[in-house]
Amino acid sequence: MKVISLNVNGIRQAADRGFFEWMVRQNPDVVCLQDVQADERSLNDSVFFPPEFNTYFFDSIENPDQAGVAIYCKTMPKAIMTGMGFPECDFEGRFIQADFDKVSIGTFLTPHGSNHEDALQEHKYRFMEGFKNHLIKTRRKRREFIFCGTANVARSPIDVSSWFVNQRNSGFLPEERKWINEIFNEHEYIDAFRQVNKQDKQYTWWPDYERAWKLDEGGRLDYQITTPGLRNIIQGGSVYKGQRFSDHAPLIMEYDID
Repeated sequence: MKVISLNVNGIRQAADRGFFEWMVRQNPDVVCLQDVQADERSLNDSVFFPPEFNTYFFDSIENPDQAGVAIYCKTMPKAIMTGMGFPECDFEGRFIQADFDKVSIGTFLTPHGSNHEDALQEHKYRFMEGFKNHLIKTRRKRREFIFCGTANVARSPIDVSSWFVNQRNSGFLPEERKWINEIFNEHEYIDAFRQVNKQDKQYTWWPDYERAWKLDEGGRLDYQITTPGLRNIIQGGSVYKGQRFSDHAPLIMEYDID
């Protein structure tokens, strides 16, 4: 099973940059998109709905032009679930999940946070706490899960450029790194990409200006997080940098799942 995850930072922008043509050529089984920034009803062009895929959106109730997530599936899911049961997620369209025979695949979008506005950073922390609680509850279920999305947190120094300076910035604060490493260590979830790729500078995000992209100054803010039972069937992982569809790059993972 090939699973692609991408923060599109606006689905219309990504489409204009050729994302959907690239996506179809990749022949994935599931594609998880974050930060769609569009009401599904406003997406009238067929480019957003390739005939090869079943498509499901979860829009922001508060502002359809912000946040939002989507899942594209080759196989029709047995069920679709939206939300995780707390306002920072459910009112803002930050989680959708597709259930298949052997695995459930969800896509999530953590808020950006802020170095300068305490309210925005607190909003991020509330989402993080709610998401962690959801992951804890998920461990009690008798099936496997893959959670794809933007955590807006770099896990360790090899996951961000200028790591020493960035310890003062949202996205690499000590509290944020403690949160994500607790998910992988205490709660035993698997960082799928790091399971198969230990190299440094494997970034998935760069500030939206050319210098950062050219110098490869960014951060690994995007993840595919799996339940422990999938650890040994993760076959490969890569970050696609051949084209720029947004300020994030597609994360491509392969699993030994039919």
